[in-house]
Amino acid sequence: MLPDVLRLLMIDRLIPAVFVLLWSTGWIVAKFGAFHASPLLFLVIRFGLAIVLFAGICLLSGARWLASRNATLHALVSGVFLHGIYLAGVWWSIAHGVPAGISGLISALQPLMTAVAAPFLVGERLASRQKLGLALGFFGIVIAIAPKLMATDASAIPLMPVLVNVAGMAAVTYGSIYQKQHLHSGDLRTIALLQYVGAFVFLAPVTLLFETPHFDNSVAVWATMTWSVLALSAGAIALLLYLLRKGQVSQAASLNYLVPAAVALQAWVLFGEVLTVPMIVGAAVAAVGVYLTTRKG
Repeated sequence: MLPDVLRLLMIDRLIPAVFVLLWSTGWIVAKFGAFHASPLLFLVIRFGLAIVLFAGICLLSGARWLASRNATLHALVSGVFLHGIYLAGVWWSIAHGVPAGISGLISALQPLMTAVAAPFLVGERLASRQKLGLALGFFGIVIAIAPKLMATDASAIPLMPVLVNVAGMAAVTYGSIYQKQHLHSGDLRTIALLQYVGAFVFLAPVTLLFETPHFDNSVAVWATMTWSVLALSAGAIALLLYLLRKGQVSQAASLNYLVPAAVALQAWVLFGEVLTVPMIVGAAVAAVGVYLTTRKG
């Protein structure tokens, strides 16, 4: 019995790290995808494939349908915010000129947005230690990317994509809180399926209205698509739903502080980008902030 308990505790400790590692690849994937396909069309295809994948998982594993029409509707609506608006905002903004450093900083706004909104929407109160952790996490992100921001010509950054990126982060913040508020029970496999249905139904007409779609059908784009569906749409999102179910929404959101550092590390390994001292120090400070926010007791 005791070894089983210890195994579960170890898994619970590993899940946040695995989530950050998978989630952070989304920025790398967005860069790759932009070379081969228009961003919204890429996401529509990704959502469609995710629907097929989760439908198969639900059928083969005997997942239970949600207990009420209300719960089904909540799952569809949460998918619009968590996937549809959020990913469309991030992918579109990156494809239209927002630098990775700026996008990383914007992603780091989510924990602060969540901490401000959660007390009003779900009655979630943070301890003083958790508030300190959120502040430290954001300070760490600023340390990490400040040199890159200062070296960036602000006039060269298009305003509209930045605003769209911010809107995407606001959407995933609200979607996370909405999930915690309305979907605190029910089979996570079914919830994930319905969320992708909601995202697909929302984004498909938006793509037709606002984008000139292109998709080069190359090996590279399908390799990128495969990773997006299996690692991000299935793996990372399943872990996010689990984290939201198990803990505070602010705790789950605080993990976003580690994402820019993980992206920088991947860019160093994959593209030989410089890993600077401010990045390393900032990542360490952010990690302390996340620890304070998520530590139990």
